[in-house]
Order: sequence, then C-alpha cells, then structure tokens
Amino acid sequence: MAVLRSCHSRHRTQTGAGAYGPGPALEKPLSKPSTLAWLAWLSAALFFCYAWVLRVSPSVIVGELMAELAAGGAIVGHLSAMYFYGYSGMQVPVGMLLDRFGGRRLITMAAAVCALGGVLFALSEGVFMLSAARFMIGAGAAFSLMGAIFLANQWLPARYFALLSGIAILFGMVGGMLGQGPVRLLVDAIGWRETMLLVATAGALLSIAAWSTVRDKPRNANAPAGILTGLSEVVRERQNWISALAGLGLNGPLLGFGALWGVPYLAQLLNVPPAQAAGIASAVLAGMGLGAPFFGWLSDSLGRRRGPLMGGISVCLCALALLLYGGVGSVPVALVCCFLIGFGCAAQIISLAFVRVHNPSYRAGTAVGLVNCMLTGAGALFQPLIGWLLDLRWDGTLADGTRQYRLDDFRFALSVLTVGLCMSLLLATRLDDPDPGLE
Repeated sequence: MAVLRSCHSRHRTQTGAGAYGPGPALEKPLSKPSTLAWLAWLSAALFFCYAWVLRVSPSVIVGELMAELAAGGAIVGHLSAMYFYGYSGMQVPVGMLLDRFGGRRLITMAAAVCALGGVLFALSEGVFMLSAARFMIGAGAAFSLMGAIFLANQWLPARYFALLSGIAILFGMVGGMLGQGPVRLLVDAIGWRETMLLVATAGALLSIAAWSTVRDKPRNANAPAGILTGLSEVVRERQNWISALAGLGLNGPLLGFGALWGVPYLAQLLNVPPAQAAGIASAVLAGMGLGAPFFGWLSDSLGRRRGPLMGGISVCLCALALLLYGGVGSVPVALVCCFLIGFGCAAQIISLAFVRVHNPSYRAGTAVGLVNCMLTGAGALFQPLIGWLLDLRWDGTLADGTRQYRLDDFRFALSVLTVGLCMSLLLATRLDDPDPGLE
C-alpha cells in the first residue's frame, strides 16, 4: 500500500498523469467524490474478489478433473496455469489500454469475458477447450486489480489511494478463501460443472454493475508518448529483473501451494475431507491479505526495503519447510503454518518499492506491469511443474480413475517451492537498498 501511495504521489507531482503510465491527468484531488465514484471503485474491487474465486477454484476439483479427463497432475497443473498465462501476459498492456480507452468499456467487457470463460469451462469436455476457457478467464481477470487502482486514481481523493489499493488486495484474498472451502461445499452438493455455471453468473452481474457505475474522463491530450521506448528502458534496468525474479520465487508458495496443490496435500497429510483441506489452505490467503499492509508499513517505517523483504522470505521458507518436512499432523499447527506461508509471501509487495526507486516516475506503470507479470507468472511456472514432478514419482496407483500420490511424492514435488524461495533470498541480497532520504 505504502509503495503505491509513494509512486502515485511522485507521479502526480512530476507528470500530472495516471499512476500507471501516461494517461488522464488528475485535475485536483477530489475532496467529496460522488456516490457513483465509490460504487464504481467497489465494482472493480469486487471484480478482483471474483477473479480470485476463479483463480483458485481448480484446487478443489483436482480429483474430478483427473477422473473425467483420465489425466495426471501435469495436465491438471497445466490446465489451472492457463489462467496465469492469460493474466500475466496482459499485465504490461493492461495499464496502457486503461489509459487509452478508459475503464468503463474495458472493465465491463473483461468481467463479461470471465463469465463467458466460466460457461465454456463448465460445458467443455476435452483438455483443449478447458485450457482455452482458463486462458480466457485469466485474460479478462487481468483488468480487475488494475481497474480498481485506475478508478481510485481517477475519481477518488489521493489521500485514500493507498488505503483503497490495500482494501482491493484484501478483497482478492477474501475471494481466494471463498473459492476454496465454500466452492468445494457447492461442488459436493450440486457437482463441479453446475458450480462453475453458478460462478459464471456472478461474472455477468459484475459486468452489468461495472457498466452501470463506471464513468470515463476525457483522455489527456498532453500525455507523454513513447510507450515502446519506455518499455525498452524498463527492460534494460537490471534491478527490475532482480526484483521481478525475487518476487516470482516468493509468490510460488501462494500460487503453487495455496491456490492449487495445497488442498490435496493437506487432505492426505491430515486425513481430512477435501472441503476441510480447502478451508485450511485458505489460511495462506488470509496471511497474504493481512501481511501485505504490514510489510508495506514496516518497510516505510524502517526506511529500508531489503531487510523486510528478506524477513518475509525467511518466514515463508521456514513455515513451508515445517509443513513439508516437520511431521505436522494436527489441524491447528497446519493452519498456523499456512497462515505464516501467506504472511511471508506478502513481502512481495516490497519488490514494487524497488521498482519505484530504480525507474523514473513516468515509467512506473510499465515497470509495475513487468514485475507484476513475473509475480503472477509464478502460477504459470509452479502449478504445472509441481504436477509434472508428481507424475514423475507416481507409482501407477488409481482410485476411481484418479491418480493417487503418496505423501513423499507431494513432498518431493512441493520442494521446488523451497528451491524458489532460496533463489529469492539470494536475489534479495543483490537488490540495491536506497538511501531513505532519496525516496
């Protein structure tokens, strides 16, 4: 949150453009925004909540997908990761599109795309169509968080910008929790296809809400040009890549464990039904939701970035190692470990602070898009990789058409997340912590 506030304030002071690259100028801070402006922001924040429901829902239907597709972990991991291919691939251009065309049409169409993708996913039979549906959902969901931030920047008082950004992230974590335990209960009650159709209906309602509440401002004719030049500058900055790769490894447990493979692992580890395992795994998202504002506040209070980032990585690494190798056998201990995994993952927000320091304010949007692309790309990397490693260790056991993996198989496959965290810790030592007086 603090990162976004600083980036926003510097960018407004120096360029008069939006916080995510060239775009509509903010004429003056709005002291009394209209009710419609608040409702517009709320519709986008709820869209981000919905995006997280869609993001994690495959984690509670792994068994059903394996059985229907007669597929192993690699296929299911790839299927879930298609969301991240669409989502991550859109991160850089999404801010540019919002600045050029405004939020009303884009957010409305994006929510509708998610709804259509949900219908396609519910009705598809083969891997190809299911994958296409997941990609479609991810591409539409890419406008959710960025849309909420864009609308806050355009229509709401600057003093609320960081707070609203943090609340939007919290909405996403709530959506992640709703997409696990509650969705699993629905699957048990009515079936996974019927559940996905019901979830798709919510996307259609959000599309209507966005069109009804979001309004656009005229585009600033004096906004600086040179989008491709700016992208080239961002790509050439070495610190951007170090920040992005450190964030990728740190986000792996959130998206690889918390959003997919944690549910079947916890169900077997604790001998609990999938619905209860999904509820336990949702503690990862709760930790992320509470940890993001904490680490933003801590790094700002200390005037340092590298130390808090390394601290978060260490917390996540220790909690994950305990859950994988520490002989955890009780639900309360597993809940604490999951919460700490998410809490440590939240330190990834600090990687955006390094982006702000090492890039000119008028390139902040492009730089944030690049790093966020890598952060969400952790899902595209780790979800299928863990599935492939599970298949590598599979001994051929089937139950009702579903591949059965042993605890040791899960520990072997999920160990790739600890490797990613160690990589992040090493990369964090290479980040240049700026003089706090220069920020």
